[in-house]
Amino acid sequence: MPDDQPLPDTDAAAVGSANSFDLTFVDEPSAVPGALAAIDAEVVGVDVERADAHLYYRRAALIQIGVRDHCVLLDAVTIEAFPEVDAFFGPDRIAVLHAIENDLEPLAGRGVRADRVADTAIAAAVLGLPIGLGALLGEVLGVELDGDKGAFQRADWEERPLGPGMANYAAGDVVHLPQLWRELQAMLVNTGRDDWYDQELVATIDQAAENRRDWTRVKGSGRLSDQQRAILRAVWEAREQVAQEENIAPNRLIHDDVLRDLATSPPATEAQLVRRSQRRRSLLRRHAEPLMAAVTAALEGPPEPKAGDGRRWTDTDRAAYDALRKRRAQLAEELGIDAGVLCPSRPLWAAVIGDPPDADALCRLAGLRPWQAAVLAEPLWDAYLQAREDGEEPPDDGE
Repeated sequence: MPDDQPLPDTDAAAVGSANSFDLTFVDEPSAVPGALAAIDAEVVGVDVERADAHLYYRRAALIQIGVRDHCVLLDAVTIEAFPEVDAFFGPDRIAVLHAIENDLEPLAGRGVRADRVADTAIAAAVLGLPIGLGALLGEVLGVELDGDKGAFQRADWEERPLGPGMANYAAGDVVHLPQLWRELQAMLVNTGRDDWYDQELVATIDQAAENRRDWTRVKGSGRLSDQQRAILRAVWEAREQVAQEENIAPNRLIHDDVLRDLATSPPATEAQLVRRSQRRRSLLRRHAEPLMAAVTAALEGPPEPKAGDGRRWTDTDRAAYDALRKRRAQLAEELGIDAGVLCPSRPLWAAVIGDPPDADALCRLAGLRPWQAAVLAEPLWDAYLQAREDGEEPPDDGE
């Protein structure tokens, strides 16, 4: 079928070979086994298109599974569960994804959990290659993806039939993932960074399983007073509960910027609270009561102090932090990887405020993984000691 024609609303319909690969669209459970049989390979590419920007929980609209010459598009709008796909991803098959943390939850929501996975984004990061899939495919395989990526990312993936070009876009990434992984895997082994990759993959999967949302991530929360922080935390937690119960994207209910405004200048009534938001007021009005109750309770409750041991940051602390960041950046440049991959900046704050007695303690406070500690322990410790030494005040000689 030409690229500019929508997919037919059929079950397991082969829909052409645009871009040198075949497409099979499946919207009937009975057609799933036959479609999977056509892509029976040891390594397959996997991706998910979602239509959940308005929802709290991630939800798959389309699941793509493919090899170099064939991609199966599974309609997650009409098919609720995919037990055959779950069985397909057994111990003898590797599912290759790009940025796996985005796809694990929507796949699990359809009953799909792969025994063995690979992530080309993580591999690229530890190799110092472009993390964006389009740029990565171009550099490693010489493949240039077709279509307006931004437009397709904004498309309604629950629309049926799929609009012009959507099927080819959805399949375009997936069919190249197996070969991309093979190339990256060889590079990891050749550079001795395969262990780095393994540790990062495990950490990414573990983090994806956690609910890492936290009120302290609201931009500007660190500049609030203790009382304002108490209000922000209370109203954030109230919004979180409503969002989960109603399956509403939290920022769709009330944006983080509005939460911060409520904390700095608390409303006196529900009507005032609703008026602070410039959008979706009808949605907010329906859920204003628990949010206003949270503001009132926080005003009457104790303040929310900043985390830490209560001490003020000294100039020496700041100098030590800057020294750690600078040394980290130097090492990252030498290794040819992004400094944030080697170690994000935020954990270095925790390392400094913890007053580490030695290099091992510094690495523990920063939460470094073994591969990171092996690279960073000695250089960071030397930089830390030097910054502390330079920052010490000269002894009082009595004059």
